[in-house]
Amino acid sequence: MFLINALASALLAMLALSDLRQRRLPNAMVAGFAALYFAHAWSGGASRVEIETHLATGAAALVLAALMFRFGWLAGGDAKLFAAVFLWTDLPHATTVFFIVSFIGLMLAVAQFAWRLVERARAAVSDQGWLSPARGVPYGVALAAGGIAAVWLPRVAPHALRLQHAAWPLLSHARLT
Repeated sequence: MFLINALASALLAMLALSDLRQRRLPNAMVAGFAALYFAHAWSGGASRVEIETHLATGAAALVLAALMFRFGWLAGGDAKLFAAVFLWTDLPHATTVFFIVSFIGLMLAVAQFAWRLVERARAAVSDQGWLSPARGVPYGVALAAGGIAAVWLPRVAPHALRLQHAAWPLLSHARLT
């Protein structure tokens, strides 16, 4: 199982690099990452219910990503990788993975904004940099980081306090006035 996780992480690193350099996430690599989940589930002896839960999480993520694609917030490759990342994510870690993807995506957008300010200050028209605003936000990088978390979190922190469990006592006592 370690070898499958390492291969999945390597694929995600290659996808992140591809997105930085070319703003493309090759379908074969995204499909390979998604297919590795089934090898991982089989080698780990996952039950039918566990696999169905992962499939449902991935399908829900695909619907959400398709909506974001429709509104122009994500590119097509990003939407497919979003679904593949959440195929790997078990429900207890879904909010953590979503937070990681969102936070790193935000940091990329901030870096791109800073890049734009530097370009304006220099009055340069160079679009050759990896974070150049003219090329769009490389959201595949954030998705790859979230994917690596989805691959390794259940292995390194199977009994860790999860975000939704930590927030539940607060939410159950909250009153809407």
